[in-house]
Amino acid sequence: MRSAIAAAAAAALGLAAPAPISAQAPSAAPNYAQDSSWLCLPGRKDVCSTPLPTTALNANGYGSVGRNEVAKNPPVDCFYVYPTVSNDPGLNSDMMPGPEEKVTAETQFARFASVCRTFAPVYRQMTLASIATYSTGGDIRPNVLIAYRDVLAAWKNYLATRNHGRPFVLVGHSQGSLLLQQLIAREIEKDPVIAGRMKLAILAGWNVIVPQGKLVGGTFKSTPLCSREGETGCVIAWSSFREKNVPPRGAMFGVARQPGMTVGCVNPARPGSRDWMPLDSYWYTRSTLPVPDGPIVWSSEGSPGTSYVRTEGLVSAKCMSDGNRGYLSVRTNADPKDKRTDRVGGEVAILGMFLPGWGMHLADIEIALGDLIRQVGAISDQSRTAARH
Repeated sequence: MRSAIAAAAAAALGLAAPAPISAQAPSAAPNYAQDSSWLCLPGRKDVCSTPLPTTALNANGYGSVGRNEVAKNPPVDCFYVYPTVSNDPGLNSDMMPGPEEKVTAETQFARFASVCRTFAPVYRQMTLASIATYSTGGDIRPNVLIAYRDVLAAWKNYLATRNHGRPFVLVGHSQGSLLLQQLIAREIEKDPVIAGRMKLAILAGWNVIVPQGKLVGGTFKSTPLCSREGETGCVIAWSSFREKNVPPRGAMFGVARQPGMTVGCVNPARPGSRDWMPLDSYWYTRSTLPVPDGPIVWSSEGSPGTSYVRTEGLVSAKCMSDGNRGYLSVRTNADPKDKRTDRVGGEVAILGMFLPGWGMHLADIEIALGDLIRQVGAISDQSRTAARH
């Protein structure tokens, strides 16, 4: 089973199978005073400042093509840590971002540049090969520490030389969410001034543990799950599972292993809601990853003319909490009579089999990206208003 999980992780968290494991030493620690150690920085041309042509997809088929625009002097920063995607040899990646890091940041984070200044460090993350090592009983704790130390160093440089006292939002997925969890617990919560500037933490695809029936007290001592729309200083966390796929016992995500605890779920469309909520989604249409029932035909009109499509209400989601289980249940609102697809992807496949314990991990961010941008935009508007007064 562990070897299957490792192979699945390669499919789930990256764009290809892991490279052969190498005993090579990690590259030297990065210097985040150098702009070259950052994948995204405000005020320069990079993956977060490049417009992404996106076609609207609705019941009538394809609509207009829009492009994300970089905001001018937004009052809020966004600090992003990308998920496990590196195909580099060894157990930690090098500091030269490849297409896997760039495409992931583009898909998950670039559109936030329309509402905040974007910061994304390159870091020596645990590679896909490290997952294979873990699955066979290898000790990867030193490799976790390398990745965390890089993110911590980037964070300290950001605070000291780039933030200038501004409010900020954290954004992460999978390994990125794990490292940001550690950053919040070890650094941010211990500094009331910095904690007061954290307006929101978006931590998708990694379990945030809380006592059953509570909003805080497990992963974090003082940072709660968001319980209402517009709340700040809190965490939006979720792991996505298709409606009829309840996380099985021992699932990678959505199941807490500690007695009396559960996995926190906050609906990314409307924090605090326990109802089904329509999602504002962005989909990468050029993906070659397997999808249940075969490749997606996005519209009966044919393939879209852009790499991305935006759908509003094609999928809906509801937070579920049942004992030690907590997860975001996702429903596709299919209508065979309209022109748009009745299916979306996101599952993790290995050897043609989809693993229920990973849920829709591949789509955690994309299913609600428009909703997340809207909420960060509201925070930015509030900060701008407060600054004027």
